[in-house]
Amino acid sequence: MTAQVFLGLGSNLGDRLENLRAAVTAIKQFADVQEWSSIYETPPWGLLEQPYFFNMVVSVRTNLEPPALLSAIKSLETRLGRVPSERYGPRLIDIDILLYGNEIYHLDDLQIPHPRLTERPFVLVPLVEIAPNRQHPVLKERLSELITQIDVSDVELFLSKENFLPFGDPKMTLRKELPLGQRTLIMGILNVTPDSFSGDGLLQQENPPETALEQALRFVSEGADILDIGGESTRPGAKPVSVQEEIDRVVPLIERIRVELPDIPISIDTYKAPVAEAALAAGADWINDVWGLHADPNLAAVAAYNQSRVILMHNRSKPADAQLVERLGGRYIGVQYTHLLLDVCTELLESVAIARTAGIPDEHIILDPGIGFGKTVEQNLALLNHLDQIKALGFPLLLGVSRKSFIGFTLDLPPQQRLEGTLAAGVVGILRGADILRVHEVLPAVRAARMTDAIVRTFGSS
Repeated sequence: MTAQVFLGLGSNLGDRLENLRAAVTAIKQFADVQEWSSIYETPPWGLLEQPYFFNMVVSVRTNLEPPALLSAIKSLETRLGRVPSERYGPRLIDIDILLYGNEIYHLDDLQIPHPRLTERPFVLVPLVEIAPNRQHPVLKERLSELITQIDVSDVELFLSKENFLPFGDPKMTLRKELPLGQRTLIMGILNVTPDSFSGDGLLQQENPPETALEQALRFVSEGADILDIGGESTRPGAKPVSVQEEIDRVVPLIERIRVELPDIPISIDTYKAPVAEAALAAGADWINDVWGLHADPNLAAVAAYNQSRVILMHNRSKPADAQLVERLGGRYIGVQYTHLLLDVCTELLESVAIARTAGIPDEHIILDPGIGFGKTVEQNLALLNHLDQIKALGFPLLLGVSRKSFIGFTLDLPPQQRLEGTLAAGVVGILRGADILRVHEVLPAVRAARMTDAIVRTFGSS
């Protein structure tokens, strides 16, 4: 016979969120995890001179009797790194049995219901969240009534239960699986701007929201794996927009796409932490930062907190190096590198170091060599030809060459006539190790990538 059991979990050492995630996952070894609460940050209890805790409650079903369940929990705590410490002291993980069905137990080392259940806001708040109508077996009052009798003002929501998915990658489990490394992925560009260099700015259209949604639907029907949404142009000479304006441009579109296309991964093209935060809350999954986490010191923390993938682009752009040509667009001139490939690799690794320090795992990092950003035409061509040296850093690579000015100046063509040059550059990029192509024209890119993959990834390049 199984019983419904409520467990209280807490952690205030190390990576607190990961500790809770690991504990919930491990509990599945001896119990059926049914529901979990949000994550709450709370001040320490008893011994005040220690870090704040993350606390949550998990509902499980188990056929283990209370003593056996307690033994399994203690063994689990030890495996997860908990060591004996002073009473109420800091700990990597703490798991308490709060309620076991409607039973009452009084054993030497175990009392159920937990004797301090009704005194501790950090326990009662998450418990009431998932079981408000549950009756206390001793007091015979509902938990929702008991919580009104204590002060819960120190309990702050850290992460909603909807955004805490303990089994697997919290974000990617919600979206379709992307076969990074197995085939070339295609990222379709949605520029929610009036001034895109390539002339595809959606704010130029008569009905921007509808046009943007139609474009997103068309991209996916043509084979796009990811949609990249940006609300500020990054072309040379473009005027920056405010945080609020950028949010107002991108968030409504992300929300609409997420309703219409619930499985498609969405990338937000921004270097601003508030924009990224708003976009992720609206349903975006990735952050595409053209400044490689150097522009906004808070962006890395936003990515880490949301468990999002990050695209870190190399960028040495300076307005003084930009030259605007009416027909061909903007290009960079006179940009100096000591050693192009070495400098780009070194500076990309600096971005990686920022990401790691913030707690972003390596598996969530994608690198972008920054073709067209702070590089001359010749430097862009050389970088593309030696992309394999950047691939050797050990991270997936995104390549953005679509309609770029280095193609225009090489072929003497305006942006709208650069499809063939874009496809050629993309094919070379795949041959040199690119995993994702960021493009304006999805269908031709999909076809070129599939053909290249059939040759390179299936049969090998030698």
